[in-house]
This record gives sequence, structure tokens and C-alpha cells, in this order.
Amino acid sequence: MFHCPERAMAAENPVENLQEEATCPVCLEYFTEPVTLECGHNFCRACINQCWEGSDTAASCPQCRETVQQKNLRRNRQLANVVEIAKRLSLQAAKGTGRDGVCGEHQETLKLFCEEDQTPICVICRESRAHRAHTVVPIQEAAQEYKEKIQAHLQTLREEREKLLGFKEAVEKRSQEYLKQTEIGRQKIVSEFQQLRQFLEEQERLLLAGLDKLDEAIVKIQNENVSKLSEQISRLSELISEMEGKCQKPASEFLQDVRSTLSRFEKGKFQQPREISPELEVRLSDFSQKTIAVMETLRKFKDILPAKLEIRRVEPLEVHRQANVTLNPDTAHPQLVLSEDRKSVSGGDTWQRLPNNPGRFDTVYYVLGCEGFTSGRHCWEVQVGDGRFWAVGVARESVKRKGWISRSPDDGIWAVGLWKGQFQALTSPETRLPWRRVPKRIRVCLDCDQGQVTFITAGDKAPIFTFPPGSIPGERILPWLWVGDKDTWLILYP
Repeated sequence: MFHCPERAMAAENPVENLQEEATCPVCLEYFTEPVTLECGHNFCRACINQCWEGSDTAASCPQCRETVQQKNLRRNRQLANVVEIAKRLSLQAAKGTGRDGVCGEHQETLKLFCEEDQTPICVICRESRAHRAHTVVPIQEAAQEYKEKIQAHLQTLREEREKLLGFKEAVEKRSQEYLKQTEIGRQKIVSEFQQLRQFLEEQERLLLAGLDKLDEAIVKIQNENVSKLSEQISRLSELISEMEGKCQKPASEFLQDVRSTLSRFEKGKFQQPREISPELEVRLSDFSQKTIAVMETLRKFKDILPAKLEIRRVEPLEVHRQANVTLNPDTAHPQLVLSEDRKSVSGGDTWQRLPNNPGRFDTVYYVLGCEGFTSGRHCWEVQVGDGRFWAVGVARESVKRKGWISRSPDDGIWAVGLWKGQFQALTSPETRLPWRRVPKRIRVCLDCDQGQVTFITAGDKAPIFTFPPGSIPGERILPWLWVGDKDTWLILYP
């Protein structure tokens, strides 16, 4: 039964009248892309095409049965605007009456819930083409079901909030402890450097005072020599003048008292100035050696201090829980050999006949631990032996198992290892570690809450390398080992 435009307008509500005029007589829904036929009747473009499906030339109007040409469909833009106005007026009317539970399209009470579209609908919507094939339940029943689901999620969220509050408290407590440590360190640094400054200032004062005394002694000798030399120069100048005058006289007069003249020449010979005393030379040598020693000490002090201090924090070991880690044989490459207790792994000579399950590495010689971690702080130790190719660290559970996988954070692995004689952090690219002797036993410290992993020596707990906070994603993290050749073995502790 089709909607007829000549139907009586019995309803007194103009909004309802407008809704009727904006409704397609085929689908009984608001017009979608309305078109007008030659006879003047309007339909949705999709509805009239469906009615004419199978007809190649002429067709009839579904409303008046008048024969029309399919190609003469004209888009009715004005009617499309009227439809939009009708929709807005319907929504405003529903809100104005306070009827939040009313269908904005049909003005019927929303009594049903469409499971596929996840939305409340009315009984007219239920019969429409949009919802006819969908699963529909009473709205109260759906509300109760979803309320239970929401409550379950709320409980999970509350538990997560409590967990985060606990983490926050622990972080604040640790931060206060660290701040106390830094304050103690600050006081020590200020005190030590103050004493060092005083010592250096005293040494500077003593060295400069010694230089001043040496300057006085050298200047005194210099003044004495200059004075004596000036006297001798003056006396010699007088003697030269007298001798030159003597030589100008006649021979008889020149030879008179010649013996006395020669005697005076002998007495007026030049005297060497006083040299710097051996005692002063010793003082200069001693002072020079002392200055060289002080300068060398200061130079060494400058060399051992970097231009910019980089302080890396290593978590106190007591905050990491000791984890009892074992290896998962279902992940081990077929050429790796695991011990019976699954605590050690070594490279094998032959390819073992093992099931190629989805979790097994088939190209690279990797193996994962059985134990995974999603929260908290955990640590374990690995003895690395004397192998030439190995690496220890962690990997995310979703790490790729088939084909080539790089030993780097790009593929979900965070580790340190030995490769071609170089001890490296397996960053991207690798970071060479300044260790002349590679540690024989390494402790792996995983902080899931901070997304951080730290490597330290198991003996003296010296820091090796730290992947900074936020490096590791928030998913399940597993211990990870790589054995590069048959001469390499790794052992897990405890």
C-alpha cells in the first residue's frame, strides 16, 4: 500500500503533516536523494530504481500507474531541503516536550534496542528496511544487560585505579628517597669542592709568593750588576779618553811616564758582573719542578672529569623481585640444546626434528623464557661463559617468530651482548660499551611499571647499560637469550 499525496490532512500538528509530506511512499522513510517523475510524484532514487528493476524502457509510476520514461528522472533539490527541515523540526519537537525516549523520526516511544546498530528504536523502525533483518530486544532487557557489562568494566577500572594509586604512592616514596640521596650528595659535593677550592687557593698563594721572592732576588742581583757595570763603563770611558789624548802628544812627551800609564791600564781592566748564585739556581729549579707537579695533577684531574657529567640511575637491587626464570622449549630454535631443568642453553651441531609450532623461532637462534611479566620489578641473572657470540635481555611476547628478526628494539628486543669481539648494547644502531673485560655474569633488572630494563654486573653491581623509561611497551615481557654458535652456552640463575 503506497502513500498517497491526496490523503486527508487530519492531524492538527503541522510538524506531523510536514513529516508525512517528507516521507517516501515506497519505503515509508524520509526521502533519500528524492527524484520527481513526469507525472509529478516523488520517490527516493533507490526506491524507484528498485521498483523498475528489470524494465529496460518504459515503466509506470508506483503511485498513479501512469507510464513514464526512466531517463526522465529529475532530482528534486527543493524537496531534499524540505526533508532536512522536517528532520530538524521533529528533533526540536521531541526535545521541547521533554520526550527523550521518543524516536526523532516517527515520534514513537523507544521501546526496542537493535543489537547490530547498538541503538534504541521504535516499533515503526523495527519494521523498516534498515532494521527488519536485525536482532531486536526490549529496551529494558538491553539496558539491564549493558548495565551489567558496564558494572563489570567499572569494577576493573576501580581495580586499575587502586593499582595506579599504589604505584603512585610507591613512586612518590622512591622519589623522596632519591631526593634525600641527591641532597646528601649535594652537601658532600659542596663540602668537598669548598675544601678543594681552599686548598687550590692556598697552593696558588704559596706558588705566587715563591715567585715574588724569586723575582726580588733576581732583580737585586740585576741592580747590583747594572750599578757595577755602569761604574766600570764610566771609568773605562775616562781612561780611553786619557789614552787617546796621550797618543796625540809628541814622542818625547808621550814617552814620559809611559810605565805609569801602562800600570793604570792594567788596573782599569774590565771585571765580569756577578752571576746568579748556585743557591738561587737551585731555588729556581725546585720551584719549577713543584709547579710542573701541581700543573700535572690539575691536568689529570681535568682529564678524568668529563666535560658534561651524565648520571644514570640504577634502581636499588632490593626493589626488584628475584624471578625464577626457566626457558620455554616450544620457542627454542631447532639447533639450540636446552638442559633438562631448562636453566641453560647452548648451540648444537645438528638441526633437531622438532614440531614447527607458531611460537618457535625458525631462522634466528633465539629462545624465550616461560615466565612473563606485565607489572612490577623483577630481576634474574645469566652466566655467559666464554662464548664469542651471545646476547641476554628481554622481548615482548608478540615478537615475530618466523623469518629474520633483528636484535633491536625495532623488532621488540632489548638486550646487551657480544658480537665480533665487541661488547654492545643492542640499540638501533648498536652502542659500543666501554668494557675492556666482558662481565661473566649479568643481572637483568626489568621494571614493567616504568617500561625500563637495566643491565648490571652480578658481582660488584656496576652499571652496564639502561634502556630509559618508556622504552618497553605495556605488554607481557619475557626473558630472551641468543646463542650465536656451538661453542657458546648461557645459564640462568636462580
